[in-house]
Parts: sequence; structure tokens; C-alpha cells
Amino acid sequence: MSDIKVNNIQSLSGTNGPVISGTVEMNSNGAMALPRGDTAYRGGRGRGVFGGGSPASNVLEYVTISTTGNTEDFGDLVAGRRNLASCSSSIRGIFAGGEPPSANAIDYITISSTGNAFDFGDMTENRSVFGACSSNTRGLFGGGAPAPGIKTMEFVTISSLGNASEFGNLTKGRNFIYACSSNTRGLFAGGDTSNVVNIIDYVTISTTGNAEDFGDLSVSRWALGAVSSSIRAVFGGGANPGALVTMDYVTISSLGDAIDFGDLNVARRNIGCCSSNIRGLFGGGYPTQGTIDYITIASIGNATLFGNLVIGGARYSPDACSDSHGGLG
Repeated sequence: MSDIKVNNIQSLSGTNGPVISGTVEMNSNGAMALPRGDTAYRGGRGRGVFGGGSPASNVLEYVTISTTGNTEDFGDLVAGRRNLASCSSSIRGIFAGGEPPSANAIDYITISSTGNAFDFGDMTENRSVFGACSSNTRGLFGGGAPAPGIKTMEFVTISSLGNASEFGNLTKGRNFIYACSSNTRGLFAGGDTSNVVNIIDYVTISTTGNAEDFGDLSVSRWALGAVSSSIRAVFGGGANPGALVTMDYVTISSLGDAIDFGDLNVARRNIGCCSSNIRGLFGGGYPTQGTIDYITIASIGNATLFGNLVIGGARYSPDACSDSHGGLG
């Protein structure tokens, strides 16, 4: 048997690798498979799932984040509701809380498939208009209504089933808050405490304990949305007092105030958001929207139209999750 030992193969010009054409044969008892496509989406990942919304909806619908286009049918939540929050691992999506009915219920789905959601367990208390974020292991829920705002946070282990456990407290109780994450840090931003705030809190997801101050949003607002890569978080929309087009961003591993990113296509609050490690999507919202915008998280600039929520139609107060967001590395 011959051995081939190669450190580097280049074209004659030395500028690129070889181009192989014609018939190529490999006589071996083994097998060789070459990966294809963008590495961010290999293995079938790159799906975002939108669920719920107002009027109280049980619709689940999905998109492929790397493309553009309208949503397709995924299945149904256990019960229709609005003002819920969602987080996910690379396998499971979690949809929690909201109103009505029971505002402490947690549903789960398998993101790579389609079908109806199943009961996961319950949160420690009723919540709506709250924030959720996750690593590939844990999902965190924080803040929310009843007014003037809940201060507590709680967590679940996404791969299991069961009720949530106490995590700690936000720096200030508030509702109409949104959250996103890297694989180590969770950020909870904005909200309303009877006064609209610009607060950004952070936690270390793998621990338990109280949140600490991260910095401030560029504009105080409530009912905003957020997306993240493993490096950067982008906060979009919200209201103060009317709906906004504002987007701003932070570097998650640092501390500091948010910086202007660009504008959404339309002013909106009560948005459903999800992301890959490359793109962020902002869907639905109030005034009642059926459109989905997208951004490239690593850049700055205005959002671009992605498509429409067509299964559940135009609505506000949905939420969304994905199998490839910044909290998954």
C-alpha cells in the first residue's frame, strides 16, 4: 500500500488549491465525505421558529435564516397565547409563559422537525412580557408582568423535562423586557417600571446569582427585541412612547453602553426575534405587522425585508427561537 504525505497542495501559481475535474476514484474499504455549504449551517441547522402572538395564537411557523422568504407551517403550541418568551438549544425550542391561559406553562419543540409542542413543565411564577435567553444547556427567564415588573430570574435545563428553578434577581424589576446571549453571558435589556428604562443587565448563564449592570441602551425603551451572535447583541425596535425603528448594539463579552447600529424597516414594538450566529430576524410587532426584517449582526446598517409571517398572519407579541443563535457558540 502506498503512503501519501502532503503538507500543502497548491495550484501552479501558488494562489489557490487544486481544481479536480474528470473521474476521481478511491479504492478503499473506507469512505470519504466532503462537507458542503456554509459552515454555519452544516448539519441542518439554521432554522428559526416563530410562535404565539396577539390575538392569542397557537401557531408555530418556521423559516430558514440563511435565506429569505415567507414562513412555513411548523405546528401548534399546547395553547394559544401572546406575550410569551422563547429560548433554545441546538435541538430544542422552549416557549414559556404569556397570557392567557396559565402564564407559567412551558412548552417545547424539536426544532429540526415539524409538529405540535409538548408540555415541558412550569415556571416558578406567572410571567408575561418577559425576557428569555439560553446557552446550549440552560434556558433563563427574567422580569415580566404583573406590573410594575418582576425582579426574579429562573432557569431550566433544556434537554430535560421539569419545572424551573430560582436563579437570582435582576438589578431592577421590570416588564416588557427582552433578552439574548452568548454561550456564557445572558443580557436583559430595556423595560418598563412605571418609567421606561435604558438598563442592560448581565448574568453568567452557567451559575446562579443576581444580575449586574452592563451599561445602557442608546434610547430608553420597552417592548423591544434582541438578537445575538456569540460576540455581539443587537437590540431593535421598542417604544418610548411610540414605536421605534432604532437598533443599537453591544459586545457581549465587555461592559459598556450600546452604540447605534441602524434602523428597522418599520417602527415596531412587541417583536418576535431569533438569530443564527450571522443573521438576526425581527418579526411581527405593533402596530400590527406581518413582515420580518433581517440584519447581518457583525456589520452595521439598516434592516432588509426578509419575508412575511403567513401561517399565523400579521400579529404582535409573538416570540421566536432558533437552533443556531449566539448562545450556542
